[in-house]
Amino acid sequence: MNRDFVYSGSPAHIIFGEGKSALAGEWVEKIGCKKALVLSTSQQQADAEVLAKRLGPLSAGVFAGAVMHTPVDVTEKAMEVVARTGADCVVSLGGGSTTGLGKAIAYRIDLPQIVIPTTYAGSEVTPILGQTEGGRKTTVRHPSILPEVVIYDPALTLGLPLGMSINSGLNAMAHAVEALYAQDRNPISTLMAVEGLHAFKTSLPKIAESPRNIGVRADAIYGAWLCGAVLGTVGMALHHKICHTLGGTFDTPHAETHAIMLPHTAGYNATAVPELLAPVAEIFGGSVGGGLWDFAKEAGAPLALKDLGLSEPDLDRAAEIATENPYWNPRPVDRRSIRDLLQDAWEGNRPAR
Repeated sequence: MNRDFVYSGSPAHIIFGEGKSALAGEWVEKIGCKKALVLSTSQQQADAEVLAKRLGPLSAGVFAGAVMHTPVDVTEKAMEVVARTGADCVVSLGGGSTTGLGKAIAYRIDLPQIVIPTTYAGSEVTPILGQTEGGRKTTVRHPSILPEVVIYDPALTLGLPLGMSINSGLNAMAHAVEALYAQDRNPISTLMAVEGLHAFKTSLPKIAESPRNIGVRADAIYGAWLCGAVLGTVGMALHHKICHTLGGTFDTPHAETHAIMLPHTAGYNATAVPELLAPVAEIFGGSVGGGLWDFAKEAGAPLALKDLGLSEPDLDRAAEIATENPYWNPRPVDRRSIRDLLQDAWEGNRPAR
């Protein structure tokens, strides 16, 4: 076996355990900061204000304007609040939208970040920022984007609605699946990806049965950390390119888009690298795309892009944008093939491979 590889580990501090979110103030001080601006979406503003109150004199207030796909104009508004309050760090409470806003601020002025995830997105452990401007979503990778501290408190996910739990879990799983065939994959990233997929395979069905089970929630957020960590260490391919296209141009919901597309993109690439995706077939049974589709269906995830409000004529434009500047992919990408793939995802068909 060829053992030539490069592995760069994440320098982030990972704190894991029930009730650990109460340590946010201690970590603000540990990273040498004195004024933390708490970030959230409008839906989680009340929780953010409770957190800000708990921080006491370490709080610089709350900005509750985070939204999906990290629009540049929202980041600019948050930057104004940072300047006005004199914040020297941010504490991001929430899912991918809030984490994305904190990363966007850090990318501009290198402000330290503490992230307290409440979903399974996994983006909190990556140096990657996806942001939207002018109807296009672009990504950038830079060391300043990686949060310094991530506090995983499974208790904060107990109230996560079932649909959001399933969709954000599938979103995280997409990171792991693409890591298995990434151009710069290595044995460590592969181990973490497979372990992350196992964690979600066992935890997501149990969440559907018992959503308030703290042990099951801990298993899922453990999976989210693993899947996010591999996203931060290797490059992504076709799946993420298509999801960025759909989200950035058509404003489709982030997690649901990943959940729907994953079986189709994985099945597409399975024809080129079946040996690399063999763990997916083994974990989920049957074919790669078919097994993931069956798992998503049984979990109650959305299966068709048309259910997200995407029209059939939109698929032509999506295929064109997704193939304009394609990411590296193990199987060649052409407009016709991607248009056919999108058609199947739009209709909600089960992939054959």
